[in-house]
Order: sequence, then C-alpha cells, then structure tokens
Amino acid sequence: MSIGLITLIVLGLAVLGFILGRQRALSAVKGDPRTLHSLPGYYGWSVFLFTAVPALLLLVTWAFVQPIALNSHVSAMVPEADVASYGSTQLVMADVRRIADGLDAVARKAGLDEVGLEAMRADLTDMRGRLAEVGVALGSNVVPSVLDAAKEYRSLSGELRLAMSIAVLLAAVAGLLFALWRINPKQRARNLVEQFTLVLLAGCSLIAVATTFGIVFSLVIESVHFFKLYDFRDFFFSMTWNPQFRGGSDLGLWPLVWGTLYVSFIALLVSVPVGLMAAIYLSEYAGKKVRAFAKPAIEILAGIPTIVYGLFALITVGPFLRDWFAQPLGLGSSSSSVMTAGLVMGIMLIPFVSSLSDDIINAVPQSMRDGSFGLGATQSETVKQVILPAALPGIVGAILLAASRAIGETMIVVMGAGAAAKLDLNPFEAMTTVTVKIVSQLTGDTEFASPETLVAFALGLTLFCFTLALNVVALVIVRKYREQYE
Repeated sequence: MSIGLITLIVLGLAVLGFILGRQRALSAVKGDPRTLHSLPGYYGWSVFLFTAVPALLLLVTWAFVQPIALNSHVSAMVPEADVASYGSTQLVMADVRRIADGLDAVARKAGLDEVGLEAMRADLTDMRGRLAEVGVALGSNVVPSVLDAAKEYRSLSGELRLAMSIAVLLAAVAGLLFALWRINPKQRARNLVEQFTLVLLAGCSLIAVATTFGIVFSLVIESVHFFKLYDFRDFFFSMTWNPQFRGGSDLGLWPLVWGTLYVSFIALLVSVPVGLMAAIYLSEYAGKKVRAFAKPAIEILAGIPTIVYGLFALITVGPFLRDWFAQPLGLGSSSSSVMTAGLVMGIMLIPFVSSLSDDIINAVPQSMRDGSFGLGATQSETVKQVILPAALPGIVGAILLAASRAIGETMIVVMGAGAAAKLDLNPFEAMTTVTVKIVSQLTGDTEFASPETLVAFALGLTLFCFTLALNVVALVIVRKYREQYE
C-alpha cells in the first residue's frame, strides 16, 4: 500500500471521526448544545486530531527511518571485497536498488511469485533476458552477493511496507476510538483544539529555520566528503576550472565566482536604476490611470518563465550585441557573453526592484510629505531628502532580493552567457556562473562519489556563505541609516 493511499485512508477516518464526535457530543446532552463546555464542532475536531495526527506522525517517522535501517541491513550483506570493487557503499546500494526494481518488473511482467523468482535467480542469464524485455538491464557482470542483497532488499521492502500500513491504520483506528470514548459534556474540547492550533502555528514558524539548518547540514556533510578527496587549497586558490572525470582535474573556484559576480553586477546595473526610478514615478508622480496600467504591466515581467528570457537572450539580444557592438569594436565574435546574460537578467529583475520599492515608498507616512511641503520644499526635494531616506531600509531589501535572484539564476546564464569558466574583464566574452556548474556537475552519467560530482556541494556551500555575507552587509547598512530616522 502506497504512502499516498494510506494518507487518504487516515484522512477519511479522521473526517468520519469528526462527524461521529460531533454527533456523540450532541447525543450526550440530548441535542442541547448549551450544556456543553465547547461548541459541538470542537468535539468533532478533537476526534479528527486524535485520529489523524498520531497516525500521520507515525507514517512520516516510519517513512524516514525505514530507508536508513533497510540500507544499513542490506549493505552489511555485501562483503568488503565486493564493496571495494564498486568503489563505495553508495554505488553498491544504487546497484542493489536497481536490481530490486528489475526483480519487481520481472515479477509483474511474468506474473511470478517469490517461488518463481527464486527459481529464476538460479538462472541468471534467463533473468537478464527477462529484465531486458521490460527495459531493465543488469549489466554483463552481476556480483552474486549484490544479487542476494537485492533479493533481500526487495523482500524486506515489501514486508516493511505492509507492517507500516497495518501500524498506521491501527494507530488511526485506536485514536478514533479513544477520542470517541473520552467525549463527555464537561470535556474541554475547545482548549485542546486551540492548543493544537497554537502548536501548529509555532511549528509552521519553525519550518523556515529547520529548512535552513537542513540545507546547511546537507551541504556541509557532502562538502566534507569532497575535501577528503580534493585538497581545499587547490579549490580555494586555483584560478583554473577544468574538471576531468578520468583524472587530472583542476577544480578552482574563482573563475566561477568571477562569472557570477560579473553577470550579477551588470544585471543590477540595469535593474536597480530603472526599477527604482519607475517606483518613484509610479508612487509620487503618476496619476491613478497611469499607475493602474503601468504597475501591472511591469509586474508581468516577473511572471515570464526564465527559459523564455533565455531564448530572448539567445535569439535576439546576443546577436544584436555581437553585430552592433562586439564585432565593430573588436571585442568578440560570439553571441553568448556576460553582457547578453546581464542585460536580459536585468530586465527580468526590474519588477523585483520596482514593485517592492513602490510599496515601501507608499508606506512612508503622508505626514512626512506634508511636513516637507510645509517647510517650503519642492516635490523633488521631498523625494530626495525625505521619502527616499525614510524608505531606504525597504529599498535596500528590494535590491538585496534582486541580487540574490541574480546570483541564483541558471537558465538565462546557460543560454545567454555560455559555459566557459574563465577570468576575463571583457563583457562580450562567454563566461559561466556557480549555479550553472552545479547543474552541469550533477547531471549526466556521473559517478556520485567522485570529486568532480561532489564539488557541486562545495560550490553550493560557497554560494550560500556568499549570499549570507551579502545579507549581513545589507543588514548593517540598513540599521546604520535607519537610526537616523527613528
């Protein structure tokens, strides 16, 4: 039974519990809800919570713990010599899962039971042929211990799924019966529901924090594995990026960092002035009709998929810059360049700056404008000396959001700037960014335990630290200027 089906069954039992709990509460007072401590709906919700919450918590816990325990048990069945032939336990388990999926496919294709699969295991050649019929290949050489581990993996997976289904459904039924049994007119059902709601709200507020810690933890763990295989001094101080999966790789960080900063700088050079001036015009000078049309029109840019921006950069902007600027000035002959990606990305970031800055400027109290006008200041002087300083923290936040968006962009860079990792000041040369290389190192038929693949996590951790430092600097700037207006 799949996790989705189990979840639907548990939620169905919880809905049934809500109906039965409400009816039981009313029947306990002969249909007069005035003698109940809480409204009848609260009793129904209490049964719903007792039915769904423990069962779903058990389901989530089981789904998290089962793969870890199963992998640990099955990997112990493979001798160290066979693990060494694969290169790592991760690769062994990947093959075990692949063969186990093949066994499932064979069983479904041929209608075999466990006895039939046991007989088929004795004839490995025949099994390869049947696997090929359903599109699964074992390869030319299958290690017997890995095959036995795959059979054990498949068998235990089915048993554990069945045990999980039974345990979760029993927990749901037990919670339903217990909640119905404890219903009485004096039960404080409202307090129970409100306390659970409070815990739920607190848990939701912690999701972002927990997610951040989870991301950092996963990046740090994989980065440690990378630095065990590759010298950190070469990573942080080398000026060459040249991954070679067959040896001789040079995985220097700085060409990628330079490309990221260069493209982001050009993008912000386009988006920040245009977006900020658009926000000032819309909030302080434009009429209602112009604002009603212009603001949604600008915000449409934020809804365009980045692949469309990438095609625009590849087909239109790149050739235009090459034919009218790069070639006449002798700066390059390629349509893929930092300038192409930066200009298109800057256009994409305009609504991030303009929309947020417009909302921040409109939030400045009208009394500050009136006081400035009362002192004889013109509208332009009021904007420059009163409104913008007062709205500076929000404007800096908008620019920071645009910068983070620029640093993390991938598709526009792939199609507009190319994939060349190099240090160059010429904006009409093709370069690449950290995010593009993270994607390229993790795609394709690569060995996950190799430095060339694990470097993606080190790049991700570096990018995370860089954006964190950017946030800290922006926060310091905001606090410094905000104190002058408090």
